[in-house]
Amino acid sequence: MTIEVLNESGLTLDVQATSRLARFVMDRLRVHPLAELCIKAVDEPTIAELNEKWMEKQGPTDVLAFPMDELRPGKVNEEPEEGVLGDLVLCPAVAERQATERREAGQADYTTEAELQLLTVHGILHLLGYDHAEPEEHRVMFGLQDQLLAEYHAS
Repeated sequence: MTIEVLNESGLTLDVQATSRLARFVMDRLRVHPLAELCIKAVDEPTIAELNEKWMEKQGPTDVLAFPMDELRPGKVNEEPEEGVLGDLVLCPAVAERQATERREAGQADYTTEAELQLLTVHGILHLLGYDHAEPEEHRVMFGLQDQLLAEYHAS
């Protein structure tokens, strides 16, 4: 599995920890061992530009997912598809703001690192075809996201 993590945000991002988390999630979801993923952390102007160009939305966002070969989670007793999973673009500045909001809302110990982990898992799930537009999709995707984060922290 090839996972490249680039930090061009100007803020702190634990590149090794982000790579370990991505590998953990991809292993758990039975993504082909030769699959490729690129995670890039960028500043707010850069993610705002990408958000407008590709999502037709204004302003910065927390994470964008750009799937390449439309890989899906592997199934038990079935060989997973080989290919390029895609690119994730994270914005640590937005993650930092969101972590602050959660602390102010009562989650006193919530960190920017925890928010970046959540966004990494969330983005990988999008790359694997998960969505949350409909209530049932939301329940499935966010349930799996919570499960993967809990398993990662327990490992």
